[in-house]
Amino acid sequence: MSAISERFASLAQSHEGALACYLMGGDPDLDFSRQAVLTAAEAGADIIEVGIPFSEPIGDGPTIQAAGTRALAGGATPEGVLRMISQIRRNCDVPIVVMTYYNIALRPGLRVFARRLADSGVAGVILPDLPVPEAGEWIEQARETGLDTIFLVSPSSTAESIREIAAAAAGFVYCVSLMGVTGARDFLASGIADVVGKIRAHTSLPVLIGFGVSRPEHVRDACQIADGAVVGSALIDLAARHYDNRAAALKALSRLVTRMKLATKRVQPAGAGRPGQSPEVREE
Repeated sequence: MSAISERFASLAQSHEGALACYLMGGDPDLDFSRQAVLTAAEAGADIIEVGIPFSEPIGDGPTIQAAGTRALAGGATPEGVLRMISQIRRNCDVPIVVMTYYNIALRPGLRVFARRLADSGVAGVILPDLPVPEAGEWIEQARETGLDTIFLVSPSSTAESIREIAAAAAGFVYCVSLMGVTGARDFLASGIADVVGKIRAHTSLPVLIGFGVSRPEHVRDACQIADGAVVGSALIDLAARHYDNRAAALKALSRLVTRMKLATKRVQPAGAGRPGQSPEVREE
């Protein structure tokens, strides 16, 4: 069983949804990025996605594009981000998933890249621009090194595409909640429950909802529909507002992750409503 599968099994036993937190590796530099990942883990993140910055991020919205630009300006490289992850793994058992683009994997060679990820302690990888019909060679290398490959399903994915993705995916399936790029939104897109249902018809893997998940109540709603949520832009935006005071940035990040994780709890609090109803989460 992979580290990601073990984490989901543990969450199922405790009746919790999963909180996956995305942070850009090297934003604004590797030292702060390392502290941010450890802070998110300590605050309750169940899975952490670390982005390797890329100069042409086709799926990223303004917030993550800006984070990638800051990271590249600060000298972040794939090798540097993976060294950072190796350092993090010495003190952190939260599964880490790398999210980047296929060119980053292709340049050193798929076998070499997969081995570098595994040697760094990475549990899984997301390559959003790699379609399943063209992913056979990568999937083979990933499986040989024990990496879970996570694929994205969007609201526009056809039934045939969902079947292919479900068959190829490992770890979990990433359900994109809306058409478009990443970024904070005011509410979860309508119709997302239907998309999750279509995914569940073809796989027993956990399903996480991402893109536009930016508030604790979004996380709560996602956990009632799926197995958890992915939060990224909201965390990056919050930290970036405090980069002139990094201690304050880490404190703010910790508080938000804590509130997001509270929203994954499915245990009925005293005096609450129907069994299984999530506790109310209030913004501070």
